[in-house]
Amino acid sequence: MTDPVTIPLNATPRQSVTVPLSGSSVELEIYQLSTGLFMDVYLSGTLTIAGVLCQDRTWIIRKSCYGFPGDLSFVDTQGSSDPDYTGLTDRYVLIYQEGQNV
Repeated sequence: MTDPVTIPLNATPRQSVTVPLSGSSVELEIYQLSTGLFMDVYLSGTLTIAGVLCQDRTWIIRKSCYGFPGDLSFVDTQGSSDPDYTGLTDRYVLIYQEGQNV
């Protein structure tokens, strides 16, 4: 298994990030609602999973049947709180781990 990749984000309540992961183009739509931070994931332009609540150290994809080559997770670098958009540039780190989902 390879080392995790950190995906840089901005401290904005809604953002779209496109990154190459495991040879695929991945677009992440990250948005803050009153109930938490959520994510939609697109693999090569196709919606893979939508409306996932982002929680500390909890995998986003979780199942290989979605065709995603790995998984994503937020990590609180200062504790164990769930992510909030205000800390996306320093406190909460989004990582990608190839081959993580089962």
